[in-house]
Amino acid sequence: MSDAGTPGAFITLEGGDGSGKTTQAALLQGWLEREGRTVVRTREPGGTPLGVEIRRLVQHTEGHIAPRAEALLYAADRAHHVATLVRPALERGEVVLQDRYLDSSVAYQGAGRELDPQQVRDLSLWAVDGLLPHLTILLDLDPAAGRARMAERADAPYDRLEETGLDFAERVRAAYLDLAAAERDRFAIVDASADPDAVHASVVSHVRAMLDARR
Repeated sequence: MSDAGTPGAFITLEGGDGSGKTTQAALLQGWLEREGRTVVRTREPGGTPLGVEIRRLVQHTEGHIAPRAEALLYAADRAHHVATLVRPALERGEVVLQDRYLDSSVAYQGAGRELDPQQVRDLSLWAVDGLLPHLTILLDLDPAAGRARMAERADAPYDRLEETGLDFAERVRAAYLDLAAAERDRFAIVDASADPDAVHASVVSHVRAMLDARR
């Protein structure tokens, strides 16, 4: 369950490659700060110095990484990230706005890498001592459209995960939608094919409702 007892709010952004998570995180951070909120914006992996190293190993190392090893690396990053950054911020009453969390592991390492999704989820929940977000925004986009967006980013660094095929991306999207259907109270699905301002407006409506409910 989400950590309902903390004074802060934990918001995560999920979605496939090219769905606009970085753009929407920046827009949402601006809105939250204009509303008077203190925002800690972070990501997984890479939200801590340890996470930066794990991100480099997992995403930018050429060659094969065993799927179970990949899942364990992400879980190690997540455990450290939550203990040293996320929980302290929530206890201070701040809003943690995070690009990817444990749902990414279930979708990518579970469905995408064809590991047992429940085992991947259980591993992550153990790593974070059960912490779930108060709200997860799923930016849903057709994988082909996402790949086209990524192809336009000429300055993007090498990412081993981008070498996977469209079938992998389709499995990831289906897994995300299944997760959202199973946890309707936590997830909000947003059509990421719209223009960024329209997507932002939809994201804000869901965030506002969550924050109002927590007052």
